[in-house]
Amino acid sequence: MTTNHQEEKKRSGPLAHLRVLDLTQFLSGPYATQVLGDLGAEVIKVEPPEGDMTRRLPPHFVGSQSAYYLSVNRNKRSMAVDMKNPAGKAVVRDLALACDIVVENFRPGILKRLGLGYDDIAAQKPGIVWCSISGFGQEGPYRDRPAYDMIVQAMSGAMSLTGEPDGPPVRSGIPLGDIAAGMYGVVGILAAVMERDKTGRGKLIDVSMLDCQVAMLSYQAAYCLASDKAPDRQGRGHDSIPTYRAFTCGDGNDVVITANTERMWSGLCTALGRPDLVEEDRFRTNDRRYANRQALWEILESAFRGKPAAAWVEALLAAEVPAAVVNTLDRSLSDPQILHRNMVIGMTGPHGEQLRVAGNPVKFTGEAEPAYDYPPMLGVDNRTILSRLLDLSEERIEKLESEGAFGRKSETTAAR
Repeated sequence: MTTNHQEEKKRSGPLAHLRVLDLTQFLSGPYATQVLGDLGAEVIKVEPPEGDMTRRLPPHFVGSQSAYYLSVNRNKRSMAVDMKNPAGKAVVRDLALACDIVVENFRPGILKRLGLGYDDIAAQKPGIVWCSISGFGQEGPYRDRPAYDMIVQAMSGAMSLTGEPDGPPVRSGIPLGDIAAGMYGVVGILAAVMERDKTGRGKLIDVSMLDCQVAMLSYQAAYCLASDKAPDRQGRGHDSIPTYRAFTCGDGNDVVITANTERMWSGLCTALGRPDLVEEDRFRTNDRRYANRQALWEILESAFRGKPAAAWVEALLAAEVPAAVVNTLDRSLSDPQILHRNMVIGMTGPHGEQLRVAGNPVKFTGEAEPAYDYPPMLGVDNRTILSRLLDLSEERIEKLESEGAFGRKSETTAAR
């Protein structure tokens, strides 16, 4: 369900008392601010007059907007402002002072050169919570390097773990570098807001995409540091548990199993019709199964070829062995569990556009699923925000427009 984006509505949710200035583009920052918006915060997205470049990113569009942009910009209002123009810069400064939180993902130093950095705003509003998301953070030898998702996947070592052991490294199919930075940014913001509620003072949160990817290495980082040896690519399995793995079944579909305990190992053998494997000396314990994993995999792969994937999942679940078919996205996004959890949501745009996107995973027990605002058209909220939030008169707004605060006249008119 959605509301018309241009209509005023009463916000609800645990963050409904917070206002966020979103100075982000592309993915990591917009993802973070969308999470805040899903939780009820008022999010004002400020874009250059030409808009966030993802509005035009191929190959898929709903109406005139890219599906990429639409996937991470719901529950926001849009302003088109030229931050390089003195009048536009003044508007952004006033907006920051009227907000509780600022999120930006410019390269380090750019906003400071414009006089719109954290120190500039915090000097006038000490309680501001400011989250800077960048490739490498605000400090360090790489701080000025440009970075995107695949860059930090590669540099962190995460990409070296992805792919078949005898094949080349492979980028994760989902943008983990961007998404992780957005999520860690939200964690930092919420922590800073809680502290500000006690002290009255805000914080500058410095989120590095590379840092986030290294944090997500988790036990793989510990393995490397403990052994002084880099782990190999993980392929279809797990570095420690030989029965945590994908297998190809008789219909060509893959099934994954996670037989992590001795009870599950016994259940796996029973489901496969090979109870003899439980007592076989080579496979009696996980350590032995690990030492003889190549031989074990050959036996299991041969067995799994005997039935279709769905039949194996049914048999394995009956034996209390966690298992699942490896879904393609079309099957995942029509799965009854995913639909039951409202993890596919529909929205209607201002011109009747029909949009479906991935939903909000944060559910509050006993509360209905909130309504979601369709992602905004560029600059559609300029006048509303300037009037309501900054208390500017129509004459003052017209003057700002004539001064180029919102870009050239043709751009501003098109943005309305």
